[in-house]
Amino acid sequence: MAANSFLKIFLPKDRVFYSLFEQVSDRVLEMAKLLKDLVDEPDFAKRASLISKIEDLEHENDELTHKIFTELGRNFITPFDREDIHYLASSLDDIADYIYACAKKINFYRVDPIDHGLHRFAELIYLSAEQVRNAVKELRNMKNLRVMTEALVKINSIENQADDLFDHSIERLFAEEPDAKEVMKLREIYQVMEIATDKCEDAGNVIESIIIKYA
Repeated sequence: MAANSFLKIFLPKDRVFYSLFEQVSDRVLEMAKLLKDLVDEPDFAKRASLISKIEDLEHENDELTHKIFTELGRNFITPFDREDIHYLASSLDDIADYIYACAKKINFYRVDPIDHGLHRFAELIYLSAEQVRNAVKELRNMKNLRVMTEALVKINSIENQADDLFDHSIERLFAEEPDAKEVMKLREIYQVMEIATDKCEDAGNVIESIIIKYA
């Protein structure tokens, strides 16, 4: 009994890492939803309001990520490898950063929100963030491996779709857009949006590593 009480001192209270990761993934998904709303909104002022909400969520995620790193330094025993905790926190933070960067660039360059590429990229980012959230939610008990592996497969598939979309969108731009400035603006935004899906894949790869080690 004394040994059990002693061990409890070192165990993470309320499995704090799972709770923090879940909060981060929820906010990432909310940011992705707002990005979808942004590309559907033609009014510049209303888009600025949506970007402000995305920025607030990005700041909240920064604080949560800082808490994860603080807990990592505070807890002797962690639910999985400290390196994996660090990598997962960093990759989720990267997703949030790139979603926010996408939103800022769309309004900064005042691009036409009707653009098909923007809509499709925003949809893929949302779908990928949704699957990341689904996988993160299952880390707490590792009992539903089917849900986790299906989510990871979908994340990889979405990233491949984003790669193809980038190539096709650039090809379409050069073929159809006569304004060189617009080509440069949209190309830069496409690049950032494609990277956002790459970061989702990075998070999926960390989760896959955790599954292999602990499932």
